[in-house]
Amino acid sequence: MRFERRSDPLAPTSVFVKRLLASLGIALCLIAVALSIGTAGYHVLGRFNLIDSLLEASMILGGMGPVNELSNNAVKIFASAYALFSGLMFIAVMGIVLAPVVHRILHKFHVDESDSG
Repeated sequence: MRFERRSDPLAPTSVFVKRLLASLGIALCLIAVALSIGTAGYHVLGRFNLIDSLLEASMILGGMGPVNELSNNAVKIFASAYALFSGLMFIAVMGIVLAPVVHRILHKFHVDESDSG
């Protein structure tokens, strides 16, 4: 995604909405990939069925914590690593989603500053 430079005029609302939708699409793709990784890990290492694996991965990714008791050390180590990964994913997704909004706000301030100066 290319944003306008400081010297460029503020992008029209339609361009901003397209950027926002593109950011949301990228964020949803990242969440889907992270959820797939978690589901596969719980299914293979924890020997949960696919629905329970999806539930475990969703709860960890959403920050709620595990649902079922983890039966072996391999799945416990995976759950620990997946929880740390999920925290980083949250930060990355929020950065991607908020980037167009923050850029537009900052660009608006710079446009106003150059108009008054």
